[in-house]
Amino acid sequence: MQIHPAGSRPTRRANPDYFTGTVWQDPVIEAPEPARVRALVVRFEPGARTAWHTHPLGQTLMVLSGVGLVGRRGEAPRLIRAGDTVWIPPGEQHWHGATPDIAMTHLAMQEAEDGRVADWQEKVSDADYLAAAS
Repeated sequence: MQIHPAGSRPTRRANPDYFTGTVWQDPVIEAPEPARVRALVVRFEPGARTAWHTHPLGQTLMVLSGVGLVGRRGEAPRLIRAGDTVWIPPGEQHWHGATPDIAMTHLAMQEAEDGRVADWQEKVSDADYLAAAS
């Protein structure tokens, strides 16, 4: 058993190569092998979002506060709100983030495959994001 006291894992700014806008991450768990679970709380300031990406074993998002968007390649993005849970299947190209005017925080849960939890692609363009959010 491992206990990680509150505050023992520092908040970090999300890598700007994979995010647009200001995004903060608070690690929750990176379980040792043979477990594969990885989880973090992600806070998106208004207008912030991920780049397009996939997950080898899928991803679950639970919206903790605010209002956000989740987009799937080839489809109009959908609004997500506090209390919503989103399942994204393995290999599905998607993005998620806050709406232009409201911050959003979610718990992101995924499993690692060979140490990899995500495959990052290009950033979501401002034009696509603004069209999606309107």
